[in-house]
Amino acid sequence: MQLRIVSWNINSVRARLALLARVVDELAPDVLCLQETKVHDEQFPRQALHDMGFEHLAIFGQKSYHGVAICSTARVPLSKVTRREWCEIADARHLYCRLPGNLELHNFYVPAGGDLPDPAVNDKFAHKLRFMREVTDWFRRRKRRGNRFMLLGDLNVAPLETDVWDHKKLLKVVSHTPVEVEHMDRWYASHDWVDAVRRFIPAEERVYTWWSYRAADWKKVDKGRRLDHVWTTPALSEDLRAAWVYKPARGYEKTSDHAPVVVDLDCRGGGLTES
Repeated sequence: MQLRIVSWNINSVRARLALLARVVDELAPDVLCLQETKVHDEQFPRQALHDMGFEHLAIFGQKSYHGVAICSTARVPLSKVTRREWCEIADARHLYCRLPGNLELHNFYVPAGGDLPDPAVNDKFAHKLRFMREVTDWFRRRKRRGNRFMLLGDLNVAPLETDVWDHKKLLKVVSHTPVEVEHMDRWYASHDWVDAVRRFIPAEERVYTWWSYRAADWKKVDKGRRLDHVWTTPALSEDLRAAWVYKPARGYEKTSDHAPVVVDLDCRGGGLTES
């Protein structure tokens, strides 16, 4: 079964419905994963998503902040939809389900962490690190050779030197600090994850998914960071066919500061262990 999965931090789904329809028209995803939907479940624009061709919706939201959603077309039913909370905080950051081909799909929105990279004085940064530790431990416990998992979303960490516009200048900036990269490295090792984008784009090549609104000409300045990721377990990585960042969407008028990440798979099925 061929699948195209698109992940996008949309930064308010209701404010950007027209842009979402444009992305759907241009990319034709089978599965659409959104982060920062910023809407409670009752106000989620279900009809608009249905009109775009998404028959199946899994939603985990809250008023004004955070929120994740998984939307799929008729041929890709969603099952075993699960909302999971971390750090004893109800902030709608993790939603997962199963797709055909024994694929378990995890949609994450990791806490940004605030401005000061010191957990002793910044509760937001401490929350971010704790969130990553808990998720790492959970996946480590679930690790099985045959698991066909995909983990994607706004992970809010740019781990490689080529994931940021200037490695040295950003070493003390939240999202690229050594402690965050160490936490992400441990998370990445928890299930021997495969970085889908770097599977097709060499680590030596710069890739970004986020550009600040502060830059008047973001494209010319190009001071980006790769905060949005798609990982697969080794068993699923064999089904990967392509992965890239859809940069044109960052150039839409009044768009999100993130660009979508696109992954194509040819799912051949396989075993999947229970939680």
